[in-house]
Amino acid sequence: MALLWQSVKVKAVNPQTVEFTLPEPFAPFLDYTSFGLLPEHILTGEITPKLLDLLRIPFRILAADSLDSDLAWAAREMRARMQPVAIIVPPKVVETGRAHHDAAPAAAAPRAVPPARTSATPLAATAMSRLTALGIALKAIGEAPVLHANGYICRESFSVADRPQSFYMIGSMGLAPAIALGLSLARPQRRTVVFDGDGNLLMNLGILPMIGAQRPPGLLHLVFDNEVYGSTGNQRSPSSAVRLDRLAAAAGFASAVAVTEPTGLEAALGAALSAPGPHFILVKVTTEESEVQRIPYTPAALRDRFRAAALEA
Repeated sequence: MALLWQSVKVKAVNPQTVEFTLPEPFAPFLDYTSFGLLPEHILTGEITPKLLDLLRIPFRILAADSLDSDLAWAAREMRARMQPVAIIVPPKVVETGRAHHDAAPAAAAPRAVPPARTSATPLAATAMSRLTALGIALKAIGEAPVLHANGYICRESFSVADRPQSFYMIGSMGLAPAIALGLSLARPQRRTVVFDGDGNLLMNLGILPMIGAQRPPGLLHLVFDNEVYGSTGNQRSPSSAVRLDRLAAAAGFASAVAVTEPTGLEAALGAALSAPGPHFILVKVTTEESEVQRIPYTPAALRDRFRAAALEA
């Protein structure tokens, strides 16, 4: 049944009428429409503008001939409002290439990507706490901006050394490396650091091949892996059975290593900071969580001070 629906073209004519186009005649099709399986994108298309209005997020709907003006509008509005805006992309506007310029760009030559440096050696058990590992990392990176994954990583890092160059994520689980990728692409000759967690990275594994494909030379991605989802009760995470550094190596990072003790972390940081990246360091830590205070800043204050620090760097 899933294959059938994947082959059907669906068009919402009006709120009461839906038009179906089948690739070939199929007599029982009308019976299938009574099963409550209409593709969800119809509903999504109808409610997305309403949701954005409810959230007070400005938006535009992309048309085939409006890409340049819509992108310019988005950049202008984000700068003026200091908040997100949205561009809704209807079906086939980008997929068919109609939103691109008439002249097709020349295909880029294939780029040889050397294999990442990683290790197949089984990891020893760790006795290193995340707080200890964060202290080592903060000392090594100096004044580089750091995007923190949400949760206790923020709070423990804040307790070690609060700094304007530290952006503490609130709520958006899994998105710290995506923000760091954008920052590192905007300033490729400067260092950008991510303090991530295993649960956070597992929420957004697609970011690894994105980083591997873009290969920003200044990006350093550290994952503090305690093998549990700490914020929700220490449920075991898949990283207890899957080496996240090997995923990064397969995705095309310049290097991907795993460490379990302080001297190994210091050595890995020294190597990563002395060579073009992107680099990935898997830092195995215990499940210990320190008693530390919450971040006292508002989201707007975090945004503004980090933005100012990044522009000054």
